[in-house]
Amino acid sequence: MLNVAALAGVSLKTVSRVVNREPGVSPTLEAKVRLAIEQLNYRRDANASMLRRLDGKTQTIGLVLEDVANPFSSALHRAVEDSARARNVLVFAGSCDEDPQRERELIGSFRDRRADGIIIVPASHDHTYLYEEQRTGTALVFVDRPAAHLNADSVASDNIGGSVTAVEQLVAHGHRRIAFLGDLLSISTAGQRLDGYMQALTGAGIETDAALIRAGLRNPAAAARAVEELLALTDPPTALFTAQNLLTIGGIRALRAVGCERRIALIGFDDVALADVVDPAISVVAQDPQAIGRAAAELLFRRLGGDTSPPTHHILPVRLIARGSGELPPSARAAS
Repeated sequence: MLNVAALAGVSLKTVSRVVNREPGVSPTLEAKVRLAIEQLNYRRDANASMLRRLDGKTQTIGLVLEDVANPFSSALHRAVEDSARARNVLVFAGSCDEDPQRERELIGSFRDRRADGIIIVPASHDHTYLYEEQRTGTALVFVDRPAAHLNADSVASDNIGGSVTAVEQLVAHGHRRIAFLGDLLSISTAGQRLDGYMQALTGAGIETDAALIRAGLRNPAAAARAVEELLALTDPPTALFTAQNLLTIGGIRALRAVGCERRIALIGFDDVALADVVDPAISVVAQDPQAIGRAAAELLFRRLGGDTSPPTHHILPVRLIARGSGELPPSARAAS
């Protein structure tokens, strides 16, 4: 920094303000400093800067996602990153792949790097291992699902209400044989979506048929196989409720493979890419991962700012997007 100051012809304090993005430097002086930085190939030492900070903050946060390749996770990641970037905070992110041990390893890595706070899409069913972390001041916010056995801030979608809406839409278009395709029921969101499905059937006076429920599906290929099995039933479904975005993709592929995409209605939970350009376009109950990410980041930064009020639990609304696939009437051929 002394070399940068000498080359730019400014004080060391001016260089420090430019490097740390502090106000009080004129555009002319800032341009001189940045030119000198470029010429000298100077790189700020983040570790040394952290050691000098009186509050001990590292200006980093951790983000535990289910799978960074999943569109929901990537949209959530981007929203958190945008909120953090506006505060000059760096985000470390990783996938836990629904593995509780991987969740613990990731959080341990973030703690080792002294992350100021952690946003978690949890896989574990017991978060008591984070008691001490929470007690010593690490800010924790859980996303998509609440913490287990730990009172911490959380942000989630209205999974039950959204599922009720999806099934009611199918019922309103004449369907009574409605199949459910869901993720692992050990995942709270998957369980809630099954609960919503069953509540809607009960509300419509339709008896639940266990033969139409397929759970524990982890990817599009598993969903496609489940649809093949359902269509082979003596009394097959006339409609599908796919309760996760990857399962919706698998369901659509299976229907198209046998030419049933216009005979079997389908509504998915969570939107999927290009849902509006296939034929028929895919009806969904859409979450807002950007809003979830922003809300989680705001909660986290509020805690980092000193808020010690009791933990809060936010449920964000979802919305039905009727594009066509969920509005198909029962087909005589599908029901035969």
